[in-house]
Amino acid sequence: MKEKLQALRERLVIDILRFTPKGALSHLMGFAARRRVPRPLRAPLYGSFARRFGVRLDEIERPLAEYARFNDFFTRRLVAGARPMMGGPEVAVSPCDGVVAEFGDIHDGRLIQCKGRDYSLRGLLGDDDMALRFEGGRYATIYLSPKDYHRVHAPAGGSITGYHHLPGKFFPVNPAAVKHVPGLFTVNERIVTYLDTELGPCALVMVAATGVGHMTMAYDAVETHRRRRTPYRVRYASPRVIRKGDELGAFNLGSTVVLVWAPGRVAWTGLARGAAVRLGQPIAERAAASSGAAA
Repeated sequence: MKEKLQALRERLVIDILRFTPKGALSHLMGFAARRRVPRPLRAPLYGSFARRFGVRLDEIERPLAEYARFNDFFTRRLVAGARPMMGGPEVAVSPCDGVVAEFGDIHDGRLIQCKGRDYSLRGLLGDDDMALRFEGGRYATIYLSPKDYHRVHAPAGGSITGYHHLPGKFFPVNPAAVKHVPGLFTVNERIVTYLDTELGPCALVMVAATGVGHMTMAYDAVETHRRRRTPYRVRYASPRVIRKGDELGAFNLGSTVVLVWAPGRVAWTGLARGAAVRLGQPIAERAAASSGAAA
């Protein structure tokens, strides 16, 4: 009975959100997060947030009073060495902190969203050709909670070949929304970064959520949830070289990363649903079948 009541409450919240102007709400939350906080209030405000959500203050780069805005604190950088990149070129690492929501193989163009619910690779990437390229590959979904470090980094070395911005809605991406919103990761706003790595082609998808319409990318002047509301794709004539661990972008408030690898390239190692992962932690290695293939 308790589980049924919880499910009813979750569904009610999601149904209410369907009729809520989530884009406007995200704009409002972003506006508030970017307002300057009076210096005497910064340490108490950020400290209270850290205690509430379990933020590791010993890892942050600067004293709390130096973060002029809440968004500055939320997108904080870490002290040097806090997230070492583990393994050599044969190993891919987690691109972010978070919890592993799902992982597995892509079958018939479908990925698992949660138990009993799936969604399409074509819908996630918004590109038929790319969906075909990654068909039969592997994917992992990592959920970032408010306590996590919210910058996203390259899981392997190689180059950035382009990106695809797909405007959309701003449903939350918490476990309740994942259970009750069909195709959640195909309807929310997202930006896909395409990588050609030492372990083969990879698509890293940053998915927005309520309050997270604003995502910024480190490799180009890309900001989501701005005036442009139609999808657009950029392919670089000269791919941009990156090393494993180089920053790709940042969430301005929490969200989700979906990592997709081309077929036959990687084998997941040490992943478990519901388990916490940290940026730089090994999550995959070169698949035996592709050990002799060019990346």
